[in-house]
Amino acid sequence: MIYLDNSATTKPHPDVLKSFYQVSDTFFANPSSIHQLGGETEKLLLKAKQQAAQLLHVEEDEIIFTSGGTEGNNIAIKGIALEHQNRGKHIITSEIEHPSVYEACKSLEQLGFEITFLPVDQNGVVSVKELEQSIRKDTILISIMHVNNEIGSIQPIKEIGEIAKKHPKLFFHIDYVQGLGKIPLAFANSGIDLCTMSGHKIHGLKGTGILYINKRTKLFPLFHGGEQERSIRSGTENVAGAVAMVKALRLIKERENVEINKMKALRDLLKIELEKIDDIQINSPEAGAPHIMNFSVPGIKPEVMIHILGEQHIYISTKSACSSKQTDESRIVSACGFNQERAKTALRVSLSYENTEEEIRIFLTKLNEAIQQLKEVME
Repeated sequence: MIYLDNSATTKPHPDVLKSFYQVSDTFFANPSSIHQLGGETEKLLLKAKQQAAQLLHVEEDEIIFTSGGTEGNNIAIKGIALEHQNRGKHIITSEIEHPSVYEACKSLEQLGFEITFLPVDQNGVVSVKELEQSIRKDTILISIMHVNNEIGSIQPIKEIGEIAKKHPKLFFHIDYVQGLGKIPLAFANSGIDLCTMSGHKIHGLKGTGILYINKRTKLFPLFHGGEQERSIRSGTENVAGAVAMVKALRLIKERENVEINKMKALRDLLKIELEKIDDIQINSPEAGAPHIMNFSVPGIKPEVMIHILGEQHIYISTKSACSSKQTDESRIVSACGFNQERAKTALRVSLSYENTEEEIRIFLTKLNEAIQQLKEVME
C-alpha cells in the first residue's frame, strides 16, 4: 500500500495507540470523581496538559483539549463572536479556509455578523495590506489558516500577528491543523490569541485535538455543563485521548526537527516529475508547505483517477475530506483564479514522514500509465 492522503488523516503511531489503550484500561475513572481513582485520573489529565504546554511553549491553563479541528475552530470563532458581539459584529477571514472555518463564519452571517472573505492571489496567499485595510472599529476577530489543506499555501501569519497587536481589542485565530509538525509556529509575543490543532493529522487519533487560548482571551462557551476545561468545554474529559494527543505531539515535534528536509526533498521530487508530464498542471505554489502537492489533469475526472490508483493500492484524494463528497469543483483552486476545468480536475497528494522516495516514484509511474490509459479510452 502507498498512502498519500495524509492531509485527510494519518495512520496512528503504534506508541499513540499503546498510550491510549493503557490509559483507557488503567485510568478509566471520571476525573471529576472525588475518590482516589478519580483523583489519579485527574492528575494524569493535568500532567498531559502540562506536557502539551511545554511542547508548545505556552502556559498550561492556555491549553484546552478538544475532539479535533472542527470543534476547535467552532469554539474559537463562535465563542469570540458571541462573547464580544456587543462591541462589534465584523469578522475577517479568507476565501480558502477549511469548511469548519468557512461554514462557521457563514453561519454567523445568519445571526447578523458581517464577514469579510479576503481574496487570495494565484499562490493562494492573502494580501497583508488588504487585510489591514479591512480592519474596522467593529472588527472583533481575524481567522486565517496557517497552511491550506488543499494546495499547501502558507499564510503570512507573523505579519498578520504584528497587525493584530496594533489592535488590542480584536482577536487573532489560527487554524494550525495542517501546519503542525511541519512548519513551526511560535506563540510568544506573536499576536495569536487562539490556535486550533488536531491529533489525527499528526499520527494521533481521530477525536483528539488542542485549542490554544491565551489568558487574555474570553470566549462564550458553546457547551454548558460541569464546567470542565475552564468552563469552555464542559463534559467528561477524554483523558486517554488527551494523553494520546500529547504523545502524538511529542513524536511529531521530534520528527519535524530531524526529518523535515527529507519531506521537502520528496515534495521537490514530486513537483519536478509531475511537471514533466504534459497533461498535468500544478496548482500548489512554489513556496508551499512541504507535504502537499495539488495538481490538475484537465479532461479526466478525479474520481476515475482515484479509483484506478486505488485498485493498485495507491491512495490520493481530490480536496478536503470534509468537502470531497460535495460539488466537484474545488472552491480553493477556483479562489486562486484558475479556470473551472482546472478546479474540477484537481488532485491532491499529501505526504507524511513515513513516505519514501520509492513510493513516490511508483506513484508517478502508475499515475502516468493511468493518464495514458484514460486518454486512449477517450480518443
